[in-house]
Amino acid sequence: MDESIGKPGDNQMVDCHCHLADDGFDEDIAEVISRAKQNGVSAGLVVSIVPQDFEKILKLSERFPDFVVPCFGVHPVQYIRKQCCCCFSLQDLDAAIPLIDQYHHLLGAIGEVGLDFQPRICPTPKEKSLQRKILVKQIELAKKYDLPLNVHSRSAGRPTIELLKENGVKKALLHAFDGRPAIASQGVEAGYYFSIPPEVVRKEQKQNLVARIPLDNMLLETDSPVLGPVRQERNEPANIQVSCEYIAKVKNVEVAEVRRITTQNAIRLFPKLAKFIK
Repeated sequence: MDESIGKPGDNQMVDCHCHLADDGFDEDIAEVISRAKQNGVSAGLVVSIVPQDFEKILKLSERFPDFVVPCFGVHPVQYIRKQCCCCFSLQDLDAAIPLIDQYHHLLGAIGEVGLDFQPRICPTPKEKSLQRKILVKQIELAKKYDLPLNVHSRSAGRPTIELLKENGVKKALLHAFDGRPAIASQGVEAGYYFSIPPEVVRKEQKQNLVARIPLDNMLLETDSPVLGPVRQERNEPANIQVSCEYIAKVKNVEVAEVRRITTQNAIRLFPKLAKFIK
């Protein structure tokens, strides 16, 4: 028997990317976090989309200091009433930087940041260039405060990994990666981690990633309230058990082993998580 199994923390999991500041959790956030804890989830890295999320995430971390780890960053796409609007601007980032500077000591990561090259959102080279500039500025912030990056890379897996490498990023999570396993392998070679959401049970692309990515480079996430095991149903942190069980089946290991390794990986990448694991 592996002597490492059975140590403290083996039955605990971490949701490494969730949006608990989403309006869809306003009415029952306490119950959502309670269910997560009951299902073995010890902490959640709560990421932002826009600077307006920062205050709400801070309040969540004050209300639930034993669960919420705040992450500040600006997503490459602006959303208005849940509909895609346009790429973020440098002026939008300018509004975020002073708040990141002010609260950096509380942050688990800079995120959610990244690139989104979906044609309907980012149709021109000019917009792609803008997204790259905004990501590079946030990479610089992460380096300044020695923080990892929590990274979005929709329809931009290869460009995102290449940009991270070009800018000397050592600590990054590629969340809900939608690229091919061969591209993900380039991130693995760079030492990056990949988090698997519960939609893996219904998404062949994510299943292919799980088969290819080593467990030592894998984390768990929900991306709540989206990417759940059932399409169009609200997702929540308790559901990372679904990801955990699927990974265990594919890797042919015990569920406890997946919990142990992914939790160790999470602490390695996000050191502020250590205090949440007993």
